[in-house]
Amino acid sequence: MTGTSTDTSLDTSIGTSIDAERYGPWAVIAGGSEGVGASFAHRLAEAGVNLVLVARKPGPLESTAASVRALGVEVRTLSLDLTDAASVDRLADATADLEVGLLIYNAGANSYGKRFLDGELDGFRGVIDLNVTTPLALVHHYGRLMRTRGRGGIVLVGSLAGYLGTAREGVYGAAKAFGRIFAEGLWLELRDHGVDVLELVLGVTRTPAMERAGLDFDLPGLVVGEPDAIAREGLAELGDGPVHVISGNERIVALRSDLDRAKLVLGAHEAMRRLMPED
Repeated sequence: MTGTSTDTSLDTSIGTSIDAERYGPWAVIAGGSEGVGASFAHRLAEAGVNLVLVARKPGPLESTAASVRALGVEVRTLSLDLTDAASVDRLADATADLEVGLLIYNAGANSYGKRFLDGELDGFRGVIDLNVTTPLALVHHYGRLMRTRGRGGIVLVGSLAGYLGTAREGVYGAAKAFGRIFAEGLWLELRDHGVDVLELVLGVTRTPAMERAGLDFDLPGLVVGEPDAIAREGLAELGDGPVHVISGNERIVALRSDLDRAKLVLGAHEAMRRLMPED
């Protein structure tokens, strides 16, 4: 999730760029209560797209819903644990009467950051469910409806963690790598059906979740993304899939594609220890 780039700036000049007719009238944002998800909600509301916001914690969820309702759109909220298999059916039922033109899956996180042999399998299965099983099911449900209508968009929020393995993030990184490859295949399948697919790759981002995790945002050379800039950039790039790396992180992706994997993984491990020291 980090690198040695000295360019810590992100492009904040990108305005809200979304076609409400193509990607509306409703958007579902999984992980829409805070951080990047909340920023997506505000940008879409400014464009006149109605919203279904999904998150686990009802407090932040309702707070964000109230702020985007003030922009004049309809908002529905659903408090769900997206590691629960039943959450997919509950969300599908709650949106059965809506025409969903955009799905943003922003809920994937490393919910169980343990060294693999020191953790429990159920904890790692939760990471896989959140980052693989549930987004697959939601894309399958909403993607079919979009394909039938001949329009729509799917955004899967990815991570630089998906470009190499790190201690305590091996399962999470593997899940994010899966998400990128899946997005590329899905993009090929849907590009002739009027449905855009984008995996939006994030690096270190100044979100409440990352702040709670104790990340050191002040490390020299660290590229730190801001949620509003990321949401604007993601919406602007939606039609240019299958993968877009948030500005400022391109060099990190290039470095993580080096074929000397042992050297690369060991170097990234030391950088991660500086960013997020182990207890």
